[in-house]
Amino acid sequence: MSADLTFLVEEEAEVRGRVVEALDQVEKNEFDYHWDLLARPSQLPPKCQWRIWLILAGRGFGKTRSGAEWVRSVAENSPNARIALVASSLSEARRIMVEGESGIIACSSPSSRPVFEASLRRLRFPNGALAHLFSAGEPESLRGPEHSHAWCDEIGKWPLSAERATRCWDNLQMGLRVGQNPQAVVTTTPRTVPLVERLIEAENHGSVIVTRGSTHENIGNLPIRFFEAIEAEYAGTQIGRQEIEGEFLQDIEGALWSRSTFEAVRDPGPEVTLDRIVVAVDPPISKSGDECGIIVAGLGADGLGRVLADCSLPNARPGDWAAAVNTAVLEWGADRVVAEANQGGDMVENVLRAANRELPIKLVHASRGKIARAEPIAALYQARRVLHRTIFPQLEDQLCGLMTGGQYAGPGRSPDRADALVWALSELMLGHTSYPSVRSI
Repeated sequence: MSADLTFLVEEEAEVRGRVVEALDQVEKNEFDYHWDLLARPSQLPPKCQWRIWLILAGRGFGKTRSGAEWVRSVAENSPNARIALVASSLSEARRIMVEGESGIIACSSPSSRPVFEASLRRLRFPNGALAHLFSAGEPESLRGPEHSHAWCDEIGKWPLSAERATRCWDNLQMGLRVGQNPQAVVTTTPRTVPLVERLIEAENHGSVIVTRGSTHENIGNLPIRFFEAIEAEYAGTQIGRQEIEGEFLQDIEGALWSRSTFEAVRDPGPEVTLDRIVVAVDPPISKSGDECGIIVAGLGADGLGRVLADCSLPNARPGDWAAAVNTAVLEWGADRVVAEANQGGDMVENVLRAANRELPIKLVHASRGKIARAEPIAALYQARRVLHRTIFPQLEDQLCGLMTGGQYAGPGRSPDRADALVWALSELMLGHTSYPSVRSI
């Protein structure tokens, strides 16, 4: 964390401490429940008339707290309120929106704290207001119920298959008709999915009020190690602009990959049996300074390819990237190393053998350009035949920069990580019909 940020955090804590010390004990006990005093202006509802308020911000901004406090305020001031709480699953609705550290129960003072009735999937407030839990994975459950208010959390991760996210939203809107001023608050990181795009477009027509913000705005309430970790992982990447800065990233027209494609192929779920695992390496052209792309991928017993790890190295020297390849092979139990030999030829194999003479190396020679090699792999993604184990920020940025016209519009001088991924998936999924050809094994 920079010295300026540290100073701001310490100053904010000092001011708050002085305010609390001036209160009597009763006031101190209630201080943490006065959201109007604690919230930043961007966390409070718009002062104008609105029906849908979209909080589009980076991780750690305080979106959940903002949504929970709004629900609590609505319930406490409207005994007849009937509120829908919608998340990607019922478990997330309960774990995050209701019982989470920044959830509705935690935000409520002891005198007005609601009771969660798990069997009925609802929160019952002391004054009679009710909030029911819904899963975006079950859009038909919102067909019929009527509500006065709704809080929709992380719509960017609502299920995309069978258009469940948009169907869920549409059913909710049809039922949002109780009372004189029905309203919905939406809290989400700005992921490139159809429903988020739709709401941002609605801002242009004045039907949605959008509040934007970044992780940095809430630095005083975040653990320093969390902030340092996400900065180290994502700073300087386009996904960092999305996940930290809260920026909605538009896809590049003509790119082989779109960000919505990656959102649809995330698969951190149950482990599956992998028939093969390979480590692909795109060695740097020079002996010092360039990035070396190193990607680990596997082929599951279900016939789907899985991107398992991005072990690429910036400013990689030969000994360093060879050691990283060897480490990846041992860690993942890979049965083959696929290495591009266009630049360096036998030198590439010699460098790898210096790290481990037993490495199962397959040298491949590119007879076509990077974009031409990437096109059949992009088709596999479109067919949902490739899954990503997690977010790979630098790799996905590069893939989104590969253009159909043969140009590269992504970050850096060359898409080394993307090229390594193409080699890995070609080896696993395109078989002997792939463009690479064997030089030696």
